[in-house]
Parts: sequence; C-alpha cells; structure tokens
Amino acid sequence: MRRLSAVLLLVLAACAPVPSGAPPIGGGSPVPPRPADAVELTAPPSGQDVPPASCDPTASLRPTGPLPPPGQMPAGSTMARVQQRGRLVAGVDQNTYLMGFRNPFSGELEGFDVDLAREVARAVFGDPGAIQFTVLTSEQRIPALERGEVDIVVRTMTATCERWQRVDFSTVYLQAGQRVLVPANSDVTGIGSLGGKRVCATKGSSSLANVAAAASGPVAVSVPNWTDCLVMLQQGQVDAISTDDTILAGFAAQDPYTKVVGPQFTSEPYGMAFPKAGEDFVRFVNALLERLRADGTWARIHQRWLGDPPEPPVAVYRD
Repeated sequence: MRRLSAVLLLVLAACAPVPSGAPPIGGGSPVPPRPADAVELTAPPSGQDVPPASCDPTASLRPTGPLPPPGQMPAGSTMARVQQRGRLVAGVDQNTYLMGFRNPFSGELEGFDVDLAREVARAVFGDPGAIQFTVLTSEQRIPALERGEVDIVVRTMTATCERWQRVDFSTVYLQAGQRVLVPANSDVTGIGSLGGKRVCATKGSSSLANVAAAASGPVAVSVPNWTDCLVMLQQGQVDAISTDDTILAGFAAQDPYTKVVGPQFTSEPYGMAFPKAGEDFVRFVNALLERLRADGTWARIHQRWLGDPPEPPVAVYRD
C-alpha cells in the first residue's frame, strides 16, 4: 500500500503544471554562429584616391601588334619573365559558383574567370596548364598585385577609376550589373525596398560600397567571402545579398529557395587586373582578348558557364 501511494505521488507530480518562469525543456534552439569577421557597417567604406574627372574605367592600353608565338616572348618583357619562371601566377576566387569555384569532386578550380586565366597561360606558354592559382578574397586582390604575389587577377573585378590609381586593367571581358538575391518567399523587389534591412556583400568589393551608399538606407553587412553571404541568408541572419548578377546567378543555381530580383542598379565592367609596372603585359593580354572575341573562344567559354553568349564587350582604348 505504501509503495502504491509513492507511485501515485510521482504521477501527480509529473502532471503538475510547469511554472511559467521555468526554462524550456532541451534549452531551446541554438543561435547559428555568424561567419568570422562579419561586420554591420555604420558608414560607407572609406574611399580611395579621387580619380581624374576625365577617367573612363573601361578604357585600357592598346595592343602594339600581333601576339608573339607561345614560348617566344620578347626579351626583357614582363611576359619573358613569366615564361622564364615556368608558370603564370593568377589570383582567382574559389567561392563563386560559375565564375571561380573549387569543384567538390575533383578539387580543381573551375569557372568563367578560371578558363580565361588559362587562356592567358596558353598564350604565353602554349599550355593552359602552365599556371599557378592563388586564391584571393575581394579585399586581397589589389594588395596581392601591389606586393608582386601574382602576375594577374581574374576575379569578378570591376574596373573603376579609383582602382586604376593602384592597378592597371585589361579591356572589359564581361559586363555585369548589381542586383539583389533574396529568399524565394520574400516580398523584396529590389534595392529600393531594402531600407533598414541587412544586406550582405564582401569586404573590399564595389558591391559593399554600393549597398552602403544606396538611397533606400539598407544596413550593409561585410564578410570575407561570398559563400559567407549565402550561409547568412540561409540562416536568416541577413535579408538579402547584393552584388553582380553573374555572382547571384551562381547562388540561385546552388539554392533553389532563392531568387534574383530587381533591375541592375549599377554597371560592373570586369577587367583583368595587373601591377602598375607591367604595361607591356596589359597590352599583350588586350591583344589576346581581341583574338578570343574574334575566334569564338570567348563565346564558347561563356556558353559553358553562363549560358547563351551575348556579343562580347567592345574594347575601348586610351592610347
């Protein structure tokens, strides 16, 4: 009888209401961690040197003649030094699907930018595999060129007048424009409807500066890599990602629960970037780009990664 009474007391205790101040069973859902170095900006990123008013960021250095045969670079040229080393050192991305990314099955770097960098190696050596890739974040691109760590950067890099003060650019090899990526169930229609909302872009990118300066007043969130933006969007830590439509197309292909919205609100002409001391290399690559546009190589690379190709960007020269 005494044992039965004890059992009844345990049952009644189990059925008693839980006090309203008691912590939830299981401790609740953990808060997803933010990517390292994610920062909400309170002001637009600091600007660089003011460029001349006459600057045209799409105008590059005119080729001086036809391309030399592969493996026969002119003596004393930047290309000859690259040839003597035995490999081209190219700065690329590994986090932007379709443009520059690491294939998870092969471990190899692939994408539109990567293929174009291989064409530069082919032009110098006759071998597209004579190349060493250096993976860079957006913020690392210009410092890597200034320190001489890479010969060239091919990494969704917009040619701007400010950047021309520190590096040189090729002619435009791809024309992009900034748009917005949001969850598929979002009612956001573009940058104009993101006032007060968190919008992710990478540190050192023109996209981040454009978000911070948008008239609608979004809260710009800076991260090291574009994949950090996608993770934060998926975890609800930001409301949108805003960058070039070429990059956003890769995100949408990776995550069918997202969509690209709104018109382009900037012009983003991509150029290959070079150290300031290598003008002969810039002219060499511009001659190569002329050939790639004319012989259909540019169109084939575009078809492989980005779909039906438009007319390639028309070269603009400053001399």
